[in-house]
Amino acid sequence: MNQYVTGALIRRLREERGLTQLQLGEKVNVSDKTVSKWETGKGYPDISLIEALSSALGVSVIELFAGADVVNGNRHANMLKMRVYVCPVCGNIIRSVGDAVVSCCGIMLPALEAEEPDAEHVLSVEEVEDEYYVTAEHDMSKDHYISFIAAVRDDGCEFVKLYPESASGARFKISRVKYFLYYCNRHGLYKVMARR
Repeated sequence: MNQYVTGALIRRLREERGLTQLQLGEKVNVSDKTVSKWETGKGYPDISLIEALSSALGVSVIELFAGADVVNGNRHANMLKMRVYVCPVCGNIIRSVGDAVVSCCGIMLPALEAEEPDAEHVLSVEEVEDEYYVTAEHDMSKDHYISFIAAVRDDGCEFVKLYPESASGARFKISRVKYFLYYCNRHGLYKVMARR
């Protein structure tokens, strides 16, 4: 049951905002005794109260459910600290320029850790005039394929979505590209540094 909303988090967030149990209770229309039960683990907030509780405590509903609040220390939006999230249900690709709480299709998504490519996930990078031509030597069947290739620059990134039974290549302007990310739907995220 601790995967729901922890009493320790409710108490910490309430105290950080300088609220008494009574004041928090008034904000979500419950008694101070009810708030006390939540904080001591003798009860949990009803699901109908979660949105009001998260608003009163100044966190998102996802953070409240996760049991921790997230503070993004990447204040300068450095693209080289970009995080990538991929939904295993719908395949949605979400990126952030720092720590975030991300959910899709009702599940909380972890930030993917990019790995060095292995022999089965080789990315070829060719310079053709002012572009990189990037191809993955990979099966592109319906159940095993490269989902996207991205060129990450210090000032932005460009994603090219790939589809099963199609070519596994993309073209990117060379200017300011630092590295490439690509995602295998079975094995995860890979990273290759640009040549320049």
